[in-house]
Amino acid sequence: MNMSTFVVANPRKCIACKSCEIACAVAHLKTTVATAGAVDAPFQPRLCLVQTPLAAMPVQCRQCEDAPCAAICPARAITRRDGAVVVDTDRCFGCKSCMLACPFGAMDMAAAGGEAPDAAAPAKARTVAHKCDLCAGRPGGPACVEACPALAFVVVRPDELQKTVADRRRAAAMPPA
Repeated sequence: MNMSTFVVANPRKCIACKSCEIACAVAHLKTTVATAGAVDAPFQPRLCLVQTPLAAMPVQCRQCEDAPCAAICPARAITRRDGAVVVDTDRCFGCKSCMLACPFGAMDMAAAGGEAPDAAAPAKARTVAHKCDLCAGRPGGPACVEACPALAFVVVRPDELQKTVADRRRAAAMPPA
């Protein structure tokens, strides 16, 4: 089985501070952020914090092995690259099929190229599929994991997951002492 690395968050630990959203958006900017008031770029995190009266949970791509978003994409703009399911924004034409196919609701649409839509001509703004890419190319790995003050995020790697599953199966197969 060809499994992928992905990130999950523990809703019991999440404090709904939105640090993950901010870190994600900043990690994908093409500029440096020194102070919040000086940011001229759009706020486009690749995960979404969902909050209810009972729990809070960041929703993000699980990097599915069979990637329904990629399978349904008519432009073939969603592919697997370096262990992550990524969007080629040059190929994407914004049909939103991937949003319908994602079983986790982790797909979104955003302005192409990470640029703010032109206020004078909003109809000309091109939107494309937008999702977690595991902060591809970022030396520290996913920014959400690094920024979470509650340590709610865990990077799940295939080898670690297979070991955990094997350990649990062995433990379940052992007769009680």
